[in-house]
Amino acid sequence: MRILHTSDWHLGRTLHGVDLLEHQAAFVDHLVALVAEGDVDVVVVAGDVYDRAVPSVPSVRLLGSALRRLSEHAVVVVTPGNHDSAVRLGFAAELMRPGLHVLASVEALDRPVVVADEHGPVAFYGLPYLDPDTVRHTLAPGVGAGAGEDASLSADAGPGPAAERLPLPRSHEAVVAAAMDRVRADLASRPGTRSVVVAHAFVSGGEASESERDIRVGGVDSVPSAVLDGVDYVALGHLHGAQRIGASRGERPVIRYSGSPVAFSFGELGHVKSTALVDLDGEGGATVELVPAPVPRRLAEVTDTLEHLLDGRHDELREAWLRVHVTDPVHPERLYSRVKAHFPHALVVLHEPVGAVDAPALRLVTAETDPLEVAADFVAFASGGVATDAELAAVRHAYETARSAEESA
Repeated sequence: MRILHTSDWHLGRTLHGVDLLEHQAAFVDHLVALVAEGDVDVVVVAGDVYDRAVPSVPSVRLLGSALRRLSEHAVVVVTPGNHDSAVRLGFAAELMRPGLHVLASVEALDRPVVVADEHGPVAFYGLPYLDPDTVRHTLAPGVGAGAGEDASLSADAGPGPAAERLPLPRSHEAVVAAAMDRVRADLASRPGTRSVVVAHAFVSGGEASESERDIRVGGVDSVPSAVLDGVDYVALGHLHGAQRIGASRGERPVIRYSGSPVAFSFGELGHVKSTALVDLDGEGGATVELVPAPVPRRLAEVTDTLEHLLDGRHDELREAWLRVHVTDPVHPERLYSRVKAHFPHALVVLHEPVGAVDAPALRLVTAETDPLEVAADFVAFASGGVATDAELAAVRHAYETARSAEESA
């Protein structure tokens, strides 16, 4: 069975103010073509299809179009992430077209979507993002589907059987382990069935970047990879860099993050964005091919003096989304506007002086301290250079004017 594993689309997200929806739409086109031309049987989307719980109208339209087009070629399984709202993403799960499954219910996470190929059935289990504070009652031992569907989708499990039992410990490990216990119990009743878990979590050993939202609860945000044992392939979402976790080649389960299709921060500058194409053989062995995603505009950064930045030696970067580090010892005039005029796609401009005067030693400011000396220290600290005569004259004039106004009041 051929499975396409993707996640973390974050529809509606921007990159330092740049709207990415057009580039995300290009990725959707790429994904649909890959599914249609690559004989893909099942597409799994492991959470964070939206960037926020209440998405924009264009984001909703793009997701609707993406799911419709993908489901014309393959079975599609979607789970919510920590950026999505399980309620909003899963509200119409029962009304979806055949072949499109939104697995947003916590209590139903042990009810798989079963897809068969020539080797037999494959069970796809969806683990939405499990916030410990939300689901530690719902997933407590002994709580089953009878606790009510509303409890699985609301932020508060509310009264009833789930709320009356001793809750799980307040940790990601506890709730994901409880969820996997339910998955393994159901899988044990399906002898000979291969298995895929689609989950949204931070699994220990994964390399994070600066663009993932902090999900720490009780100071801990990760789940040991051993918690996910007992299945054949684990399709993860949350971390934005494509990577394998845990076991070495040939061992099970194969645990992978597909990564995001587009870079969402300069911390992802070194990422090669891709989609995981997974072939599951008749024994449950998984082989993975990473298919590069289209690059709308490359990320880059450059460090130099303003003179060198503007003299043409870095012009190969003019079409890149750019982070610029300007090293002049004194803050240049109109720094941002001059950089933007030369590098139209510069998104971040930082002044990081090299060879600047040492920052003045901290000293106690008292009523006897000369205000002009304090002002001169501030100019040196802010600009990276000793205050010029003109700057000192401007400070002196401002101070004397203020003092005069105060005395005449």
